[in-house]
Amino acid sequence: MTETVSGPARGGSGGKGAGRSKGKAAARGLTIERIFTTPGVHPYDEVAWERRDVFQQNWKTGETVFEQKGVEFPESWTLNASTIVATKYFRGAVGTDAREWSLRQLIDRVVKTYRDAGERDGYFATPDDAEVFEHELTWMLLHQVFSFNSPVWFNVGTAAPQQVSACFILSVDDSMDSILNWYREEGMIFKGGSGAGLNLSRIRSSKELLSSGGTASGPVSFMRGADASAGTIKSGGATRRAAKMVVLDVDHPDIEEFVQTKAREEHKIRALRDAGFDVDLGGGDIVSVQYQNANNSVRVSDEFMRAVEAGEQFGLRSRLTGEVLDTVDARSLFTSMAEAAWQCADPGLQYDDTINDWHTNPETGRITASNPCSEYMSLDNSSCNLASLNLLKFVRDDGGFDSETFAKAVEMVITAMDISIGFADFPTDAITETTRAYRQLGIGYANLGALLMASGIAYDSEGGRALSAAITSLMTGAAYKRSAELAGVVGPYDGYARNAEAHARVMRKHAAANDSLRTVHALDEDVRKAATEVWAQGNRIGERNGWRNAQASLLAPTGTIGFMMDCDTTGIEPDFSLVKFKKLVGGGSMQIVNNTVPRALEKLGYARETIEAIVEYIAEHGNVVDAPGLRQEHYSVFDCAAGQPRSIQPMGHVRMMAAVQPFLSGAISKTVNMPEAATVEDIENVYLQGWKLGLKALAVYRDNCKVGQPLSDASSKTAKAQDSKEVVVEYRPTRKRLPKSRPSLTTSFTVGGAEGYMTAGSYPDDGLGEVFLKLGKQGSTLSGIMDAFSIAVSVALQHGVPLETYVQKFTNMRFEPSGMTDDPDVRMAQSVVDYIFRRLALDHLPFEERSALGIYTVAERKQQIETGEYAPVDDNGEQQQSATAGGTETTRADDGTAPPKPVTTERPAQSDAHTSTELLEAIQGTSTDAPLCFTCGTKMRPAGSCYVCEGCGSTSGCS
Repeated sequence: MTETVSGPARGGSGGKGAGRSKGKAAARGLTIERIFTTPGVHPYDEVAWERRDVFQQNWKTGETVFEQKGVEFPESWTLNASTIVATKYFRGAVGTDAREWSLRQLIDRVVKTYRDAGERDGYFATPDDAEVFEHELTWMLLHQVFSFNSPVWFNVGTAAPQQVSACFILSVDDSMDSILNWYREEGMIFKGGSGAGLNLSRIRSSKELLSSGGTASGPVSFMRGADASAGTIKSGGATRRAAKMVVLDVDHPDIEEFVQTKAREEHKIRALRDAGFDVDLGGGDIVSVQYQNANNSVRVSDEFMRAVEAGEQFGLRSRLTGEVLDTVDARSLFTSMAEAAWQCADPGLQYDDTINDWHTNPETGRITASNPCSEYMSLDNSSCNLASLNLLKFVRDDGGFDSETFAKAVEMVITAMDISIGFADFPTDAITETTRAYRQLGIGYANLGALLMASGIAYDSEGGRALSAAITSLMTGAAYKRSAELAGVVGPYDGYARNAEAHARVMRKHAAANDSLRTVHALDEDVRKAATEVWAQGNRIGERNGWRNAQASLLAPTGTIGFMMDCDTTGIEPDFSLVKFKKLVGGGSMQIVNNTVPRALEKLGYARETIEAIVEYIAEHGNVVDAPGLRQEHYSVFDCAAGQPRSIQPMGHVRMMAAVQPFLSGAISKTVNMPEAATVEDIENVYLQGWKLGLKALAVYRDNCKVGQPLSDASSKTAKAQDSKEVVVEYRPTRKRLPKSRPSLTTSFTVGGAEGYMTAGSYPDDGLGEVFLKLGKQGSTLSGIMDAFSIAVSVALQHGVPLETYVQKFTNMRFEPSGMTDDPDVRMAQSVVDYIFRRLALDHLPFEERSALGIYTVAERKQQIETGEYAPVDDNGEQQQSATAGGTETTRADDGTAPPKPVTTERPAQSDAHTSTELLEAIQGTSTDAPLCFTCGTKMRPAGSCYVCEGCGSTSGCS
């Protein structure tokens, strides 16, 4: 797309629908170049369409919550994507002729509205350019290249108000009128299904006096009323909690009370739970607990963080006079924030000086708050409409990233997003005025984790961060370049003149960050070069024209729209897990291994037979550890956000956020998940490193820290058991002792240089009954511990605990000594315990059972590589029977060779799993900390700082 301008640039837009200021000379408009479409061919004619029946069911109650038959979608769209679009975005009453039934209707409703508004407001040079714009936008949506945020699909082209924004920032002053108006405005936003954030720091503290002489209530007191309002509106008919953010400055005199607000309520929840009350999320008694409907964040300054490092005192200041009312130990206050987050995940931190150092409109006002998910940060009383691109769509056949096409796609999407501000409706007059004057946009992306894995690059690696940073720089650079071109056509934003110098300074900061970006591979070097050129061009145009938009980019959760685009990963997130839950046409479901896994293995140079074996192993175990033929140096490529025994460490997430933050106008919606064993010191370190690495905001979540987070039906089952008065018959196992004389096998071994001996005694019927381990010198602590461990295992075996249970629990346990062994069947061990139970499995478990655990002899592994199948091999190396890793017989061709198999593995999903989260739990025997979906009852999974349901597309956030 190129810019064509005749006459001087015009001013910014005025009222609704206006595209230019009065009294300015006419500009000719944009000439739109084709990217994906073919002249004379409509995008709809290039795809094959099919009719489907879609329905949704609440898996807990069995109730069908939605059904629509005969909906029309492209054959390439998955059932999950079509179901979510049909249920969430089709308008009209179900069962009536007014109901939309085809994706064509949905796309036309939105795209034609954008085209008409663009023509009316002078964005296009000719009607032909408007038609190309319509066709390109249609093609990109049809082929899942990008998606607008949900409010666009809900509202654009309907009789409802044309609200296109999901993110709002409000403001409140130190007066009762303003506080009550805050309640009203927030309530109206919640009613519409969106969320809002605001900073309460203007409200005087409970340590200050009123004009009447009394003491002020303080912001925490008023938070109680707002929280009750949000909870009431939610319980009045919404299917999810209201999404809201509450921010307080670190120098507010009530900061210590604010920090502890939700932590104290968490103690109350625990007490209520122990007393038998229903305090699960959505439970009948949780409504009596306060402050649960908001995310809380503290605005910390550089001054405060330096005081934390130095262990100095920090002053808390009056809201009226600015004088210091009290002093606190900065380090103690910082620790209390980490302790509260350890207990209940709140508060998060927002780094005020960093945020405002990248602010393009400081002459208008400071940035004081964010939206509920923390990615949109701008002026008070403003809003932002979002759109996200599917990064995997820009990977070329040769594995490279198509920078040129990506940049052009960004320009097209930014053009559409800016057009929408002209016709959009907003919830308040103040938000309308600010949004029209500053025209904040939020373009972002999804599928970053899938892109990195498919490219054979680990998420937590220098290469992963370099490629992610380069792509983000290219995206924001292209967005601002288009914004500068639009300024020459329809004028810069109204607030640009007073902020011109500051805006240009931030553009130079972005370009300088791009120049200092270190590249690792040719892949990210090519993208960075493209970004460098785009920034140079865009800043030159901007110096002449100004810019159309005060903000251009951010990284949103992309929950529901991520499913619309059939993305494996949301926003900036890594892959959640290697196995996924897939719905089937006509009902039922399948367990599949992510398509990005075989792409990554192929990129890393593995042969097809090895890829098939690794994919089969992942389907069984949910991870890659000990997958046949996979080199350990490639394990990190397949590390995910969840799962055992490997997952991305918390600082890996922080470092990725820090890599891309300098190339975003806004911030990043992401919660750093931490294991349950994480300490307060770990959280302090994450918060401190986030500040040092230049993040704008950071939140953490420690697994199982919240009682009100429903993980299963365990709590309700416990309560029922306590209420039950029936007599409970308790069955206890009896011990079956070994005879005086029994067969045994003694094995000597070395693990990482440490020598040991293992003696395994069996029952006469060949069942393992005892294990004795000799490791370390007699009388040493290690020797004593191993003796005690041996006795415990032996007694349990004699009480009937299956050996395979021990193998499942103790293999892959990691501690020193670890490394090479002298056992040809177990060449590497992550610990002595890992080796011992692998050896016991090989010696005492039948092939079918240890095959399900992924444990094979060297002869069996060799045969799999040669024949494409696993089967037990006797001592002479002869195959005993034919079986795949999954235990099913392999059909062979007439010439004796195995027929080609698809790389992706599909199998019936576990009956108690209805989402990928539940599937991962079933495979690995772990518990994932996530809420249940209010609509369909399945367990959700993280998406940014929110949660999203794979079954129906519902989110816990504002978008």
